[in-house]
Amino acid sequence: MVLNHQNAKLAATSIENIVNGSTSTITQKDPIFAPAVNVEAVSVESKKPDLSSGLNSETKVKAGPTRCSSCSKRVGLTGFSCRCGSIFCSVHRYSDKHECPFDYRAAAQDAIAKANPLVKADKLDKI
Repeated sequence: MVLNHQNAKLAATSIENIVNGSTSTITQKDPIFAPAVNVEAVSVESKKPDLSSGLNSETKVKAGPTRCSSCSKRVGLTGFSCRCGSIFCSVHRYSDKHECPFDYRAAAQDAIAKANPLVKADKLDKI
């Protein structure tokens, strides 16, 4: 409550300074005091991983070059990923060119069903 009153005084003097054209820092008649805050120190323990046992399990295996799933051509960064989960070259990127097992029709029907929920009105009571 006291803090809100002090904030209101500060805001009023700030507005007054703006209206009067004063560019000086805060000049108030009554000093503003903030209430004391108690801060407790909490110790933080750092957890360091055990490097001796983790070296064998975290070895990085360098992956080979990315290749088209149909023709095995190297695609590198220009590969196209399909919804079936495979990567293809520019020739086999379309679903009809690589015999894609993904069901686009069912996926589209599900998307339409989620986007347009069934709206059903309540029945009116007969008099």
